[in-house]
Amino acid sequence: MKTYSAKPGEIEKIWVIIDARGLVVGRLAAFIATRLRGKHKPGFTPHVDCGDNVIVINAQQVVLTGKKLDNKRFYWHTGHPGGIKERTMRAILEGRFPERILEKAVERMLPGGPLSRRQFGNLRVYAGSEHPHQAQQPQTIDVASLNSKNVQVA
Repeated sequence: MKTYSAKPGEIEKIWVIIDARGLVVGRLAAFIATRLRGKHKPGFTPHVDCGDNVIVINAQQVVLTGKKLDNKRFYWHTGHPGGIKERTMRAILEGRFPERILEKAVERMLPGGPLSRRQFGNLRVYAGSEHPHQAQQPQTIDVASLNSKNVQVA
């Protein structure tokens, strides 16, 4: 039996929409990364972009487990002496671009390289419930119903 290797012309990409309201960030990012790479398809080929286009809405309402909201800090350096800066997860979620938390989580779950950067371009994240992709007729996926751990219970 020969191993199947997909060609770029044979790939059928679909559009998928995910509502992130109340979902745990890490579990959602892992699900999205799998969809972007195409590992959920039986014809997965590691060197071909065979993943789907993913739209995420309500990214501002994702949930973090434990004390990550206040204890998790992101550091960067300005390049000047004494220029270390930090920001907490809460500050990012309440800030101007709350969708970056989910984008960065997904980006860091993809392997590095030119193919992964192209696959990451198939992700669209919106803080609110509005998105401009109705013409693509995206299919809705309910990630919350796949596993009870995907949703944080108070």
